[in-house]
Amino acid sequence: MGGGVRLRGFGWRHAGRRAWAVRGVDLRVDHGERVLLLGPSGAGKSTLLAALAGLLPEDSGEPEGTIEIDGRPAAEARDRVGIVFQDPQSQLVMARSGDDVAFGLENRGVPAEQIWHRVDEALHRVGFPYHRDRPTAALSGGEQQRLALAGVLALRPDLLLLDEPTANLDPAGAALIRAALARAVDADTTLILVEHRVAEALPLVDRVVVLEPGGGVRADGPPDAVFAAHGDALAAEGVWVPGREIPSRRAAGPPGEVLLTAERLGQPPRLAPTDLTVRAGEALAVLGPNGAGKSTLALLLGGLLKPATGRLAASAELAGADSRSAPHRWRAPALTRRIGSVFQNPEHQFVTGTVFDELALGPRRTGASESAVHDRVTDLLSRLRLDRLAAANPYTLSGGEARRLSVATALATAPRLLICDEPTFGQDRRTWRELVDLLGDLRDAGHGLVTVTHDAEFVAALADRTLTLAPPEAGPEQR
Repeated sequence: MGGGVRLRGFGWRHAGRRAWAVRGVDLRVDHGERVLLLGPSGAGKSTLLAALAGLLPEDSGEPEGTIEIDGRPAAEARDRVGIVFQDPQSQLVMARSGDDVAFGLENRGVPAEQIWHRVDEALHRVGFPYHRDRPTAALSGGEQQRLALAGVLALRPDLLLLDEPTANLDPAGAALIRAALARAVDADTTLILVEHRVAEALPLVDRVVVLEPGGGVRADGPPDAVFAAHGDALAAEGVWVPGREIPSRRAAGPPGEVLLTAERLGQPPRLAPTDLTVRAGEALAVLGPNGAGKSTLALLLGGLLKPATGRLAASAELAGADSRSAPHRWRAPALTRRIGSVFQNPEHQFVTGTVFDELALGPRRTGASESAVHDRVTDLLSRLRLDRLAAANPYTLSGGEARRLSVATALATAPRLLICDEPTFGQDRRTWRELVDLLGDLRDAGHGLVTVTHDAEFVAALADRTLTLAPPEAGPEQR
């Protein structure tokens, strides 16, 4: 038996922050329970999972209350707990996939003769599509997520913590992960899951706990009872409550001039040769399964990767003085003024110590006055509900907050073209709507927009045209 969880008045405040990330949590989770942890973006869900995993050193913040796993402080019970983070790359440490899964088993002292059997079993459970020799650097984001989950399942933890495990997966990959969890989590394993898309997660759980953003637990009980009593209020605050109406589509005007033209643009083996055009005043959604090269295409279009095949040409209106060269040859200040990029992993683009400075960096580099910088940053902070976090370190933000900051940094220089890789990742219903409105306003003002996404609701609400990538052996499909 293992996995019993007890929190008494638990709270945590990150170093240098005035507000508590989470506070006043009294909660008991018994052996074998399966809990969905809900709350608006920034309510402290990810912080609470990190605390349960014993991953919040006291010198990195201020604790309050107690948190125990099987009667032991969480920091002393790490061997009983497995956690899958929002960013799978933060858990991958080895060059080969099988070695990565074996790494944790070796650290736990599992006998050598058992390791490879458990590695292969875990890879099979998560539907990992390759042999264990597959290089981890060759995996797509979704494949990395499956590998990270396999690494945790191989340890056979008593308490399994999942922080949006399907957020970066295509629908088929997400279904594989949910099926793997349904098979792999036995009756005595305790499961605590954070997932914004609630309807898909409900078959995996038997209990819902809702965190109150100001502190404490608002609701706790069977899913039907919690949503019957609190569904309207939760939906209004941003929770994706099942059965509530999906926001309607934003209408668009006719597209403008061509900004980018790609001819046989490719990056073998990750991206097959692809043809496309990107227009001003148009939102193009790039779809396709994990491994089809969507993120690689985003890097190529953003001028952040040199094409291996084909060519990428920018219009004179977009390229300005660089009209004779491809975007990857432009100098950094010119590139950021013309093409903004939002990476799949937000923290990969943070370089300063505060949210305000992160947003101010781009405009300052382009020579904007301090008054103009202040006005631009203040507007973005307000529009993306980050104003209360202006002085916070970007690396202490929740996943949803970090995603909004990454979008805001790309918008700070008002680029003519914006390339976004999974822009709605980690958003609650309210901040999702605000991101759609912000990007829609950008499109309606004549900017070009390319989004790599698995979010069907986002495509329905905003996309004017889609490009569906297939694995490299096939070709892309446009409509």
